[in-house]
Amino acid sequence: MRLNKIKKSIMLCAALLSSFSVQAAQQFVHFHQGDVLLNPGNRVEIYMDANDCKGVSYAVQALIKDFRQVSGCQATLTSLYGSTHGKNSQPGILVGTLGHSAAIDQLVRQKRIDARQLKGKREKFIITLVDQQLVIAGSDRRGTIYGIYELSQQMGVSPWYDWADVPVVHHDSIFVNKGIYTDGEPAVRYRGIFLNDEAPCLTSWVKNTYGTEYGDHRFYQRVFELVLRLRGNMMWPAMWGWAFYADDAENEKTADEMGVVMSTSHHEPMARNHQEYARNRKGWGPWNYQKNKANLQKFFREGIERMKGTEQIVTIGMRGDGDEAMSEEADTRLMTNIINDQRKIIADVTGKKASETPQVWALYKEVLDYYDKGMKVPDDVTLLLCDDNWGNVRRVPNDKERKHKGGWGLYYHVDYVGAPRNSKMLNVTPVQNPWEQLTLAYENGIDRLWILNVGDLKPMEYPISQFMDMAWNPRKYDVNSITRHTRDWCAQQFGESQADEAARILNLVCKYNGRCTPEMLDKNTYSLENGEWQEVVNQHLQLEADALRQYNSLPAAYHDAYRQIILFPIEMMSNLHQMYFAQAQNNALYKQGNPKANVWADECERLFKRDSLICDFYNHKMSGGKWNGMMTQKHIGYKSWNDDFEKDTCPELFRVTSKDGVIISENNGVVEIEAPYYSSKTDAAEAKWTEIPFMGKSVSAMTLMPYTKSVKGASITYKFKMQVSKTSDDKAFNSNVSNGKQKVRIHVITKSTLDYLNKGGLTYGVSLDGASPVEVNFNKDLNEKPENIYNIYYPTIATRIVDQVIELELPATTDGIHSLTLTPNDPAIVFEKIVIDGREGKKSVKVI
Repeated sequence: MRLNKIKKSIMLCAALLSSFSVQAAQQFVHFHQGDVLLNPGNRVEIYMDANDCKGVSYAVQALIKDFRQVSGCQATLTSLYGSTHGKNSQPGILVGTLGHSAAIDQLVRQKRIDARQLKGKREKFIITLVDQQLVIAGSDRRGTIYGIYELSQQMGVSPWYDWADVPVVHHDSIFVNKGIYTDGEPAVRYRGIFLNDEAPCLTSWVKNTYGTEYGDHRFYQRVFELVLRLRGNMMWPAMWGWAFYADDAENEKTADEMGVVMSTSHHEPMARNHQEYARNRKGWGPWNYQKNKANLQKFFREGIERMKGTEQIVTIGMRGDGDEAMSEEADTRLMTNIINDQRKIIADVTGKKASETPQVWALYKEVLDYYDKGMKVPDDVTLLLCDDNWGNVRRVPNDKERKHKGGWGLYYHVDYVGAPRNSKMLNVTPVQNPWEQLTLAYENGIDRLWILNVGDLKPMEYPISQFMDMAWNPRKYDVNSITRHTRDWCAQQFGESQADEAARILNLVCKYNGRCTPEMLDKNTYSLENGEWQEVVNQHLQLEADALRQYNSLPAAYHDAYRQIILFPIEMMSNLHQMYFAQAQNNALYKQGNPKANVWADECERLFKRDSLICDFYNHKMSGGKWNGMMTQKHIGYKSWNDDFEKDTCPELFRVTSKDGVIISENNGVVEIEAPYYSSKTDAAEAKWTEIPFMGKSVSAMTLMPYTKSVKGASITYKFKMQVSKTSDDKAFNSNVSNGKQKVRIHVITKSTLDYLNKGGLTYGVSLDGASPVEVNFNKDLNEKPENIYNIYYPTIATRIVDQVIELELPATTDGIHSLTLTPNDPAIVFEKIVIDGREGKKSVKVI
């Protein structure tokens, strides 16, 4: 029995270990030893058939640059393979696609590559050594491309080397080992990102970087490369103010050449961007199929004619003008006619059956109502389900629906413009949420197409990677290893030695940001009364300190990448929490008439300014100003769901003035008065009341100066509000109240000044509501006499204050307003704070 348990444990461990290596090919690149040195003499030659796919050529050119980054070696490309010079003259790396590379096909015929591993496979590569030569073979063009980028990643080039400035570690030697290495086939057929809500950030960055008012092919080539390095294969292009197809004719050509399948968003049918219509509404006529069918059909036809011959997924159906419903009710008959007409156009233009052109119908928002009312589409069309814009899957197909041949897709968000508030500024998606919901989707048969709304692309680096990795293999990470992905990803960006701590911090910032987006955060998000606000602020401050500690421990080459991925979002959210906490404190103290409200007002204004400085550093200093414009999203000043306000505005603040004297209100039976917040003061003949800024444990301190002058006649008065009497049915009736008076404990907190006059102690008087002052000698025992030195002297001076407690009776008044007057009898007495405690029983009070 025990042996069986051991066997089961071994099998379970083996299963878990294998789950970690399913997606990524096993490590075949090493830097100290291996079966074959890939760069002898710091040179490497790469062979690619001149007839191979154009996308492979793009990837090979990227690989040449990657070799230069890793080892500084000179990599060259040749199309001459197997020349008369013999084996030794053959290049170090052979790259090719089955059916497009004569050299690869020859190796298959020679059975030196097993054809069964590639034929009929989708986007699969194998990497192996043949005659001391590294061979990267793909079942199709993307299979070859992914194999090339697998080599790059194993050499230490992160997919985020460009888009997050992840540094490449130098290695003199690059070795490869014998074996057959592959990642298999992707679980989800189409895997991509949607650039959306791209103004003002992405549009500003593109303008500053390329000088264009739109994304041209230079911009998109960098995006396509990232998508392919992440093993994605499709995109919805940015469409708020840009028109991918019309702005630059090279955009579509570049995508098709590189191997990226283009499509259009849920409200852009027939390979046309909405801006192509919006820029000429007058010419095209109303976006209404019933009233303007002929013009809209012409509009649709032009889109299909333009994309003919390229690999694209055509969005079909129709929504309203822009991201709106087409009508109040789901008119299924009209929608059916629209789709039937669109498919006729597709068939007519392509000269093939409509079913031979991939199509998708997005069941986004109100469009799902059409499906729920029983509307059907042809069996070859992919049905695209959606989340609720916040990462919760709205619907999955049932057993019968899963048999739909066109398959099911998912449109998922980590960026969103809409109610209750926009979510554009930062990644606010906890690591665990996509894993859980994407697992739900995949297990329910949604595996044809996954598309992720990533907003401006940055700063969504991590959720993009997580989404793409899950699309390739949703089962790699189980419930016991969710954060293993975060750890593996951080190892790729920051190195093995930093991975554990970076992953811990990244997981926490995603968790914390998931509580409340920066756009929804305000002074009321957490409670001041129960200490919740302070607790949350402390968590963010601790995380910021941890991130800064790791940042400072990293080699300087990693600073820009670490700031973009980890430090920046932590600094932003920590600062925002502190700012709104300061506003909450200001507003609450203002209602009490407490002048400390002014301190919090100053703090809120300082933190508001720091917010702009954090963004300014991102835009203009980080990475040498490379990302100028990428962090310009408005996020402070929301009044409704959208960011339709001119600029970030400082939260509303209030200041307590001292025109009629300051009155401090009690809070839960306690009044806290900072020494500078007096109602009135009387100077001595030559000694004047003076505020010493920042002295003490809280705000400032008050004393009479100069110290050599008499203090006779000087006093300082504080007004406060505290009710004495309570109704007889009040269960919380204070037993301290009798005869209309209440006993209160008055804490007068002074600096630990010694009896420097050697007169037996310095004294001051305390008076309530004009009563005769009670004299207090606060430092008579602050000396080194044997009975005082260890019990009183050292413990007191170590705290730097004297907390002298005087118990007095507080008479009832009609308005509950009282006055407390301090009368110094000696110079150099420094008052820091007064606390009036009317609670029953002796309880601790705040000294700071």
